[in-house]
Amino acid sequence: MVPLKPTEKEEEYFARLELEKKKKLIEEQRKKLAEEEKRRLKELHYMHCPKCGSDLVEIKYKNVMIDKCPECKGVWLDCGELEQVVTTEDSFLGGMLKIFKKE
Repeated sequence: MVPLKPTEKEEEYFARLELEKKKKLIEEQRKKLAEEEKRRLKELHYMHCPKCGSDLVEIKYKNVMIDKCPECKGVWLDCGELEQVVTTEDSFLGGMLKIFKKE
C-alpha cells in the first residue's frame, strides 16, 4: 500500500491551525507578562511618595484618610478624597473644585 500524500488544502488547513495555536500562546504569554509587570510596578510604587520616594503614612483629616510624606511634607489624595475633604460649596476650595468636576 502506498501512503497518500496530503493535498495542498490539507497542508494549508493544518498550517493555519498551527499558526492560530501559536498566536493564541503568544497572546496568553503577553497578557501574563503585562499582569506580572503591573503587579511588580504596584509593589514598587505602592504607598511611596511620588515626589521623593519615601514611604507614605496615612493621616486622618476631616474623617478622611489621606496619604502624607513625612520627608517632603507632601499630601496625596486618592480618587474621591478631595470631594470628601471639601464639604462646603461656599468655600474657596469648594468653588475651585466645581471647575474640575465632570458633568
